[in-house]
Amino acid sequence: MKTPVFTGSCAALITPFCEDGVDGTRMKQLLDFQRDGGTSAVVVAGTTGEHATLEVHEYEALVDLCVQHCAGGMKVIAGVGGNNTADCLRKALFAQRAGADAVLMSPPYYNKTSQRGLLRHFHTVADGAAIPLILYNVPSRTVLSISAENYKALSRHPNINGVKEASGDFSLIACVASECREKLNLWCGNDDCLIPMMAMGAAGVISAAANLVPGVVAELCRLCLGGDFHAARELYARYAPLYRLLFAETNPIPIKAAMALAGRDSGLLRLPLVDMEGGNREMLRACMKNLELL
Repeated sequence: MKTPVFTGSCAALITPFCEDGVDGTRMKQLLDFQRDGGTSAVVVAGTTGEHATLEVHEYEALVDLCVQHCAGGMKVIAGVGGNNTADCLRKALFAQRAGADAVLMSPPYYNKTSQRGLLRHFHTVADGAAIPLILYNVPSRTVLSISAENYKALSRHPNINGVKEASGDFSLIACVASECREKLNLWCGNDDCLIPMMAMGAAGVISAAANLVPGVVAELCRLCLGGDFHAARELYARYAPLYRLLFAETNPIPIKAAMALAGRDSGLLRLPLVDMEGGNREMLRACMKNLELL
């Protein structure tokens, strides 16, 4: 059995951009907010962190800052996904040197390789960098899903620790949970699937919503890991409207709007992302007011 990189709640962190780049002071404040909320780990420079628009020097400085600030506390997982395998490996090697605890890697987007090419894509990084690799299956972004056969093959690699499953395909998830159980840790990759996936054996969640409500997400994980799914359902039901609105537009547009409304200004979005539509923003504001999050 592979020991999971983390159990419980992992926040897929936003990146606080300012006119001059990444706001390091604000990033440290976001990390402290997660720590105080009971978060076990953070993903830095992932999808929610607008990885695709980070310059190389920004990426490296961001990973360095988070590793140093979280030393001895929360685990730090660096996003290394992309459509250039050699670049993914370079980022994984940097994360290893920086002292990150793991890397998170999605299938390549746009290139749309075959399942055979996908296997080589992941194996190249897992073979080349001595840092635990977490797969990230997110076909809504990449168009390409990891097949059940590839999951079985990838689970045999000693350096591949698990998968963030965000396909919403519960037949596929059931296959991972049952057939790869001893060799591949499973984490929920969609906030709204947290309870059913943890009931199927997931070790926790990698959550965008945790940026705003880290304590709620950590408690949901605690309840599920403890087998109290009734209490977890009750807690989830209270926050379900918020979860829906946090994905009313492309992530991380809504979560950055929510953070600003909550008084935790998360900085600018980078093009091609733009601010949340006015109507959606007002619905989000009303929901947050009802939950006393403003």
